[in-house]
Amino acid sequence: MNCIIIDDEMLCIKSLNNLLDIHFPQVKILATCNDSTKAMGLILHHKPDFIFLDIEMPFLNGFDLLAQFEHLDFDVIFTTAYDSYAIKAIKFSALDYLLKPVGLEDLTFALEKIKNKVPTISKTQVNIANAVNNKLLSDTIALPTSDGLIFTPVNEIVYCSADSNYTRMYMLDKSVILLSKTLGDVDELLNGYNFFRIHQSSLINLKQVKKYIRGDGGEVIMSNGKSLIVARNHKADFLNAFTHF
Repeated sequence: MNCIIIDDEMLCIKSLNNLLDIHFPQVKILATCNDSTKAMGLILHHKPDFIFLDIEMPFLNGFDLLAQFEHLDFDVIFTTAYDSYAIKAIKFSALDYLLKPVGLEDLTFALEKIKNKVPTISKTQVNIANAVNNKLLSDTIALPTSDGLIFTPVNEIVYCSADSNYTRMYMLDKSVILLSKTLGDVDELLNGYNFFRIHQSSLINLKQVKKYIRGDGGEVIMSNGKSLIVARNHKADFLNAFTHF
């Protein structure tokens, strides 16, 4: 198992290096790099099985670095200090990551995944992560579909509904986008955009609510005419959110 460690902080490189030397002698460190502008050359030269890649680095962040490659024939374990948007990008793109400082248990789990699977990172995943992390367009999100990426203005989303492990996103123009993400994943992506989970199966855009009808939990009428039930245990939080957004 050959790897390269890429991180702008030398202390983080040394710490990870020590963990690998002591506990994982089967992992060979081909090179380390604290300059993101030189990382691509090292990867092309050494051809590692996988890399440890910091996200927030000067000049090029981790997503930008990967975007330079035409093909990704190596796997990636992202390393990052806690950053809500970077974590959101990674989770939404189904990529692997470790929080710094890296702990032995998490590192063991990550290396087991590398050892036991065929590399699965794709250009589409990187593009999604990059778009989510960098907020490429104001109030626009990148959505993964079977055909690639759809860039959607958030205010054009009326509501989202759970469909097993998928989510159906209903748009102002009457179109429906099927995402291979759970409603929980979509809820996390849309956090901060005035969306509210009124039911375990429904996530609504508060700006697209036309009417609220009182009841046990009540129901909302959306701008497209769709009626959605508000769960009783979500009613108080919904009314509070609706009057303060």
